Amino acid sequence: MKKIIEVNQLEKAYGDFQAIKNMSFSIEENKIYGLLGRNGAGKTTLMKMITSQIFPSSGELTVFGEDPFENKKVLSSICFIKESQKYPKMFSVQDILDVSKGLFPNWDHEYALSLINDFNLPLKKKVQKLSRGMLSAVGIVVGLASRAPITIFDEPYLGLDAVSRNLFYDRLMEDYGENPRTIILSTHLIDEVSNLLEHILVIDNGQLIINEDAESLRGTAYTVTGSAAKVEAFISGKETVHREPFGGLLSVTVIGKQNQLDRKHAIENGLEITPVSLQQLVVHLTKGNSDKRGAIAQ
Repeated sequence: MKKIIEVNQLEKAYGDFQAIKNMSFSIEENKIYGLLGRNGAGKTTLMKMITSQIFPSSGELTVFGEDPFENKKVLSSICFIKESQKYPKMFSVQDILDVSKGLFPNWDHEYALSLINDFNLPLKKKVQKLSRGMLSAVGIVVGLASRAPITIFDEPYLGLDAVSRNLFYDRLMEDYGENPRTIILSTHLIDEVSNLLEHILVIDNGQLIINEDAESLRGTAYTVTGSAAKVEAFISGKETVHREPFGGLLSVTVIGKQNQLDRKHAIENGLEITPVSLQQLVVHLTKGNSDKRGAIAQ
């Protein structure tokens, strides 16, 4: 697939603080990416550089093969819906749609109105009168209806209940199927979106620690639980990222795919093996286990 965002040895420093450290990766067209990591990991800094809101300190960043800074052609092809998206207080929802129509060349106004109906948003209501959830829904409408070749959602669901979040995921996948583009989702609700994601980027402490196809990540870790002594024997020589003792029992998360011998060993010793979700894997890998991350990246 064609690479539309390319990052090479990118860095961003604020004085002595290094927000992004020697980061290199590429993003392909017509794919859904998950940009994951803890608060303060560097995700928003990276997104702001991609959308030319801040400058890199060093390294290279191109979008559609060009420098995005003050590049109208490039920037008109990007829609960035930020956490706590701000709109002029006196704007109505209708005003936001009208302005968006002029900003995004691929804007679909009929689709925007259908989304407004789906999320039960009042077109005439002023931004300052909207709830937190309604504001999030407005951002989702703009992001989806923009049909921008690169659409970035940074924590798009603030204030939305589970029903509205699921509506967002459903509409996203429906429209992505009919109108493919590159979508980047930055979210803490990893398990909710894990089935949507095709590629995973995980940032921790300004560093890219995972850059993998989502399918290849599934099944790369599991948890073994049972008698502490038997678990210790089972994990001997294996890469582990998390240990949780309770009484005489021990639960350990192992990096690596299960094989037939492992399963047989576990059954014979009364050990329970359970899969590790993508969210659990990210949590374990961003808890200071930097020496264990190489097993995932290999």
